[in-house]
Amino acid sequence: MAKSPKKELASKLQEELLKLLKQRFDKNKDRHKGLEWAKVEARLKGNPSKLWSLHEMERTGGEPDVVGFDKKSGEILFVDCSQESPKERRSICYDGAALDARKEHKPKTSAMDMAAEMGVEIISEDQYRELQKVGQFDLKTSSWVLTPPAIRKLGGAIFCDRRYDQVFTYHNGAESYYAARGFRGMLKV
Repeated sequence: MAKSPKKELASKLQEELLKLLKQRFDKNKDRHKGLEWAKVEARLKGNPSKLWSLHEMERTGGEPDVVGFDKKSGEILFVDCSQESPKERRSICYDGAALDARKEHKPKTSAMDMAAEMGVEIISEDQYRELQKVGQFDLKTSSWVLTPPAIRKLGGAIFCDRRYDQVFTYHNGAESYYAARGFRGMLKV
């Protein structure tokens, strides 16, 4: 049986990523009021697999940044803060079942499968709306969001965007995919 690949970054890549994340953290203090980089960095250094996931978020165009802190669990929340839906995560359907249902013109993967491979969660509609309070995202693109089971059971999936200074939620068949639709991930560290 083949071993799954180790999800850890080489030390040089870790250093480069931490430097980039610190720069973004310092540049966007309004996204994480009351948090200090030293606390974030300590948690990251203690969780190498989380650094690997953050690298995947960055590599696919997500520009992850700290957007919150869970006081109960102590977890720091990173979310993709790229202005538009991450470029390397577009043109994908919602989940594996939708991908399997397509008979032709299948995309490479699905949002849910890609998120799982990256070790992140797709943000929910509520989390998407919270993200929009710290910036303006998806002015030209849209992002799949976590779809309630009742909607998914009927073959649908939901996505969000920001137009006319408002956040909108829409529906589509889960098997649909568009060049301007990807997903935003969240990582708890």
